Amino acid sequence: MLKHLLLTTVAAALLAGVGYAQKPTITKVTIPLTRTAPNNGKLMYGNYCAPCHGIDGKGNGPVSPALKTPATDLTRLSQANRGKFPSAHMAAVLEFGTTLQSHGTAQMPVWGRILGKMSTPEPEQTSLRISNLSRYVETLQMR
Repeated sequence: MLKHLLLTTVAAALLAGVGYAQKPTITKVTIPLTRTAPNNGKLMYGNYCAPCHGIDGKGNGPVSPALKTPATDLTRLSQANRGKFPSAHMAAVLEFGTTLQSHGTAQMPVWGRILGKMSTPEPEQTSLRISNLSRYVETLQMR
């Protein structure tokens, strides 16, 4: 009787342990927001893009393991477009987001709403930010 009770207890503990181990771990990452000048693409990239895409643009930023899908390797954009940097596409992604829903929204997951509000009430700064950030990403392209 005692042996049966002990075996039942051990089996229940093992099942509980396996069930707990299989639960997905949800990691919440907080990235501090530092407002940057709209004319500094490199600084904007470092503050807003590098956490996911990495300082080198290869998709290996410190936040990338928490993403649902891997961050895009930004150094290969020209290569994927027959050697031409896709400026219009880059501007559209920065302004409107993307269909790749790494964090569950179409906007640049972490910064979409924040970048949009940052330029208010000076909407011309939004265009300046997008232009300078896009030009900086162009400098990261593999040669």
